[in-house]
Amino acid sequence: MSTAFRTIWTTADNYVEVIDQRLLPHQFVVVKLLSYSDAVIAIKNMTVRGAPLIGATAAYGVYLAVREMQESGHPKEFLTQAFEELRQSRPTAINLFWSLDRMQKALSIAYNPLETAWNQAHLIVEEDIETCRMIGVHGLELIEEISKKKNGAPVNILTHCNAGMLGCIEWGTVTSPIYQAKEKGIKVHVWVDETRPRNQGSNLTAYELTRHGIDHTLIVDNTGGHLMQHGMVDMVIVGTDRTTRNGDVANKIGTYLKALAAKDNNIPFYVALPSTTLDMTISDGLKEIPIEERDQNEVRYITGKTSAGAIEHVLICPETTAASNYGFDVTPARLVTSLITERGLCAPNEESILTMFGDLI
Repeated sequence: MSTAFRTIWTTADNYVEVIDQRLLPHQFVVVKLLSYSDAVIAIKNMTVRGAPLIGATAAYGVYLAVREMQESGHPKEFLTQAFEELRQSRPTAINLFWSLDRMQKALSIAYNPLETAWNQAHLIVEEDIETCRMIGVHGLELIEEISKKKNGAPVNILTHCNAGMLGCIEWGTVTSPIYQAKEKGIKVHVWVDETRPRNQGSNLTAYELTRHGIDHTLIVDNTGGHLMQHGMVDMVIVGTDRTTRNGDVANKIGTYLKALAAKDNNIPFYVALPSTTLDMTISDGLKEIPIEERDQNEVRYITGKTSAGAIEHVLICPETTAASNYGFDVTPARLVTSLITERGLCAPNEESILTMFGDLI
């Protein structure tokens, strides 16, 4: 993609840089990660977010820990502590744990730990780019099919949160088929959920769709059902932070409601995911997926740009009002039309998932 840029990269002095996504779309600020603690903080405070990008950041966090250990003469317990702190940085995104397990396995047999950690983190990044590209290849077929049925009229796609390149490395998951459709000349229009409370739809998805020249319209989170009732949505595509072996999907809070509305209006509901987001160890998403509860001030305050150009945080409720802030919900497999993966379309059930991805167990 000519307009592509990466969300994480290495510097000439072999450190790591990321985009501070908390400041988008109003400011583009690059943050340099100099230690594993910097990586932990970046994941915790959502400087970086999105399951694949969290995994990549954690992988580089391990590399930085190995570097710190060697340069400062720390004992091996320092690396154990780094792994533990990275594991505790976010609870829901399975890519975090997958990435750390992979780094730990590689280091357990490494002759040169620093070189091994560096190379393994690079591999995780490059593999994610190709994985997301292939998700787009398979998702493009679904968009093409609808476009043909509509005789070339724009395909209306509803999204929730941001599962674009900003949540990954380059292509993104949800956005990959959209970007590839545009490259093929297929007309696409995206309904962008604002995605309260952190507004990753209005801040991030709208930002990158603008960069890529994709026709889109921002809507409040509760508008999707109305649009579906009136035939203004052709398909829903969302991402996922963790998907169980039977097809239950954990994604940004509010995803479940979109799935219910889609089911009621006979609109296909797709989940775009890399296989690294599959958790083969659990089969009941409602009971077994840990749901992150975040700071109530993310709900009580909203961030925006004033007419004077200042970025400000504004209280939107009485000062004494408490707020609940669940970061994710679980959409049962019965509401999912299909999973769009790098290996192809997969039915959201245990038999199909094990047939396609059984080698990952």
